[in-house]
Amino acid sequence: MIPHKTIEDLIDKHSLLEKDLSSNKIDKKLFAEKSKEYSNLNEIIKNAKKYISYEKNILEIKKILEDKSSDEELIKMAETELNNLKLEHENNEKKLRLFLLPKDDADKKNAIIEIRAGTGGLEASLFASDLFKMYEKISHKKRWIVELISISKSEAGGLKEVIALIKGNNIYSTLKYESGVHRVQRVPDTETQGRVHTSAATVAVLPEAEEVDLKINESDLRVDVFRAGGPGGQSVNTTDSAVRITHIPTGISVSQQDEKSQHKNKSKGMKILRSRLYELERSRIDKERSKDRKSKIGTGDRSERIRTYNFPQGRVTDHRINLTLHKLEEFLDGEIFDEMIEALTLQAQEESLNI
Repeated sequence: MIPHKTIEDLIDKHSLLEKDLSSNKIDKKLFAEKSKEYSNLNEIIKNAKKYISYEKNILEIKKILEDKSSDEELIKMAETELNNLKLEHENNEKKLRLFLLPKDDADKKNAIIEIRAGTGGLEASLFASDLFKMYEKISHKKRWIVELISISKSEAGGLKEVIALIKGNNIYSTLKYESGVHRVQRVPDTETQGRVHTSAATVAVLPEAEEVDLKINESDLRVDVFRAGGPGGQSVNTTDSAVRITHIPTGISVSQQDEKSQHKNKSKGMKILRSRLYELERSRIDKERSKDRKSKIGTGDRSERIRTYNFPQGRVTDHRINLTLHKLEEFLDGEIFDEMIEALTLQAQEESLNI
């Protein structure tokens, strides 16, 4: 049960914000912040008021049920109303508990997505390419912007690795559960006997970190420059434009060579490094907070097998929530991606509520 004082404070805060915003006396710098806070509270205020009035409403119905002069029809109506009120109260409490959960500041950030071919050779690189195309289609449908940071292609036309920045509203909250090992089961084009092969690709989704989120000391960095190499090891640049940045305290290293400009390569490399360091610190804090529990829905373990894409049976299965969708092609086209994400989000929220 949620303390009434906690809910009453929410209602009081909503009323106070309403008065402030309608007074026209509020500072312009604070107006946007308070408007956002008021809008967030608006989503839950009806549930809060019903939660507070529940006990009073229950008492009134019980009076009818205990009144010996009440006729049979009135008692039936009261019993129905009592059951409806109890169900509504449970629903309101669940919504309020979710609302009161600590918010993840990273949820509203853009995301850097890193996809790498895993076990399975050239077939794994083709699968990595399929995954990237899937995220591109999802982004297009949601009107997100995809900015390519770096890309390395395989001989088969697939991808050894691709790193991209996805920009828009609440990107990280949507994509954060994609981190992990994605497995594919299908018959490769080169397979003459029709045997199903299993390959894998890893996906890492990091919240984009701004300079204000994380301060990196220049003295903690080692920057090496070298000539960018192409397929077969030949030099594709005549100048030392490729950059490798190493964060000495953590040993995290980032190489960038897609641009012809050393400055642009360093800038892109710093964007990736900053996000990796930011996620490392977030993971450390999260582990401190959750020493006594292990969430089924992880957001950072890249070694965990999270999903299987089975082409012969036309299904995609998420192993964390045991959800199977028999619409593989639609899923890869981004058509039913939200169905999977909503199920993952709901499970993660349920886990948080049970802490």
